[in-house]
Amino acid sequence: MEDVLRQSAVLQNELVKGWKEKGGKVVGYTCTATPVEVLEAAGLLPYRIRALGSSETEMADARLSRFNCSFCRSCLQLGLNGSYDFLDGMIETNGCDHLRGMIENWERAKGFGFFHYLKVPHVVDEDSIPYFVEELRIYKRAVEDHFDQAISDEALWDRIQARDRIGGKLRAIYDLREREKPGITGAEALSVFLWATAVPSQALEDALDSIIEQRKDHRIENCRARLLLGGAATDEVDFVREIESLGALVVTDALCYGARAFMPRIESSPGGDPFKAMAESYFEKLLCPRMFDDFASRRDFVFKAVKRAKVDGVVLVHNKFCDVHGVDNVALRMALEKAGVPVLQLEKEYGAKADLGRMRTRFQAFLERIEGD
Repeated sequence: MEDVLRQSAVLQNELVKGWKEKGGKVVGYTCTATPVEVLEAAGLLPYRIRALGSSETEMADARLSRFNCSFCRSCLQLGLNGSYDFLDGMIETNGCDHLRGMIENWERAKGFGFFHYLKVPHVVDEDSIPYFVEELRIYKRAVEDHFDQAISDEALWDRIQARDRIGGKLRAIYDLREREKPGITGAEALSVFLWATAVPSQALEDALDSIIEQRKDHRIENCRARLLLGGAATDEVDFVREIESLGALVVTDALCYGARAFMPRIESSPGGDPFKAMAESYFEKLLCPRMFDDFASRRDFVFKAVKRAKVDGVVLVHNKFCDVHGVDNVALRMALEKAGVPVLQLEKEYGAKADLGRMRTRFQAFLERIEGD
């Protein structure tokens, strides 16, 4: 566990370095709707882009307005300053305008060896699954053509099954943090997830098994409050650690750098069309505010997590200028408060150390409110 926590705090961890030294290729992606099985079936290493607390955005601000999400500007800064030069390609999705602006400015300024735009529908209806299936076939052909590597259905099913197993192991880790006496903190769980999206899946399965074995008998006693953290994309382990430094415990989450990336996954049985299986697994259960007319699914996901983890309160956070989560968090807060669940809704700047002091005061007041109820 200690090695995973250490490696999760750097962009190019030891496994990525070893992969590159052996001549392997690494392809970045930003959205949970990107089927990484296609990349793995081609012998590539999928790597989910993160900013890891980078608050310096001078280079990014010259290309992306300060009215854009600071998480996206921080990612762009790392792309422009060379921190991500180990990437051999990038998959863009139409997750939100801020992410698209980040990737497209990055591609224009630096260029990627391989660049593909994967179009993901914004609604789930009878036409959207066939549309996404065709987009996945185009994505597969683009990977094959650029990397000169044929991708068979058998290879795709092998990777789909591997990803199903990994999702089950990540759920087991969430079971450890959600139980009455948790075996893992929220900061540790976020670190594990970040590391898990930046290493070869072959190494990942054994590592997750080891973490589960190490922590199955661990018990965290006497926390002030059990919290759920939800909202915008964040890889800020320090943010979660600040909450937990006050005696609370983040026992579950509703984050795309977390539970939303694997909890709703539909497990598939080999034998059919692997592209249809991936479309249903990644898209049909995509719990993101980018999806139109699907708030009820996101609300129900949060309520189930609140009940399952016996949560005392919910923290909903979004980075400044994150339109989709800013609006969604208001609706979630109203629904939760109507059900009697205490909620703290926060707008913040990504990675800003000054914000942590202000947030600490808000966290303390929220915990006192929960204790007083």
